[in-house]
Amino acid sequence: MTTTLRPTGPTQQSADGARTRSYDVCDNGRPVGTVTLSTDPSFGPATGILDGLRIEEHRRRRGRAIIASLAAEEVLRDWGCVEVRARIPAGNEPALRLAAVLGYTERSRNMDRPTPAHAPALPPGLVGRPMTAEEYAPWLAGRHEEYAREWAERGVPEEQARRKSETDHARLLPQGLATPGVRIDVLECEEDGRAVGHVWLSGHPTENGATTGYVFWVEVGPEFRGRGYGRALMGLADGMARSAGYDRIALHVFTSNTPARRLYESLGYEPTAHNLVKAL
Repeated sequence: MTTTLRPTGPTQQSADGARTRSYDVCDNGRPVGTVTLSTDPSFGPATGILDGLRIEEHRRRRGRAIIASLAAEEVLRDWGCVEVRARIPAGNEPALRLAAVLGYTERSRNMDRPTPAHAPALPPGLVGRPMTAEEYAPWLAGRHEEYAREWAERGVPEEQARRKSETDHARLLPQGLATPGVRIDVLECEEDGRAVGHVWLSGHPTENGATTGYVFWVEVGPEFRGRGYGRALMGLADGMARSAGYDRIALHVFTSNTPARRLYESLGYEPTAHNLVKAL
């Protein structure tokens, strides 16, 4: 048995410089599966993405997926990639086991749950309100730095982390607070108006064509942490999602951020996908 990759077409280049190419997984020249390789438009050309690896069901369990994955990694190395990412849907245990054998580790996960029929009441003394235009610019500057720092702390080179921060914010907030579907709220003390934290929720299309409410950022000010305000902010997000008509609410969390992950799990969020990474 000889397992190889055979391109199904030319390499595609997008306007942002990312490249994509699809391959057949072949056994002795006969197609038995497919895989798509690309570079990450957010992190840049040094990060590759392995997507859609499929082996025909009756041809599995013979090591073809492992050989195809290793061959895909070689292609990405030839492209100049130093890291490869893969997303595996929650519940796909065979794929997760395969990834572990190949040396992938989970960096983060996506989670979601149904939007509750009624948002929980905020703790006494706290109120939520929309962010003002005057507050937006300093918030965005701090958000840029914090987002890049989070990725850098998890092994992403600083240049790539900053690129991802700039790219993601430009894509998600092209018109700032006026971006359609975007809402950023402030949780503040009713007595003196001090901002306790912020939560950013946007409408996000799903693969089945629906739109879900996505919590892109939730933060509690350093001096207010450890008082349960993170849970209050998530309750504020529930109300935002419900008022916008979203049936589900989703988010992304780094696996190493144990306090945040436990909070979301306690609120009923469940994994929908595992985001894995491997150095090449």
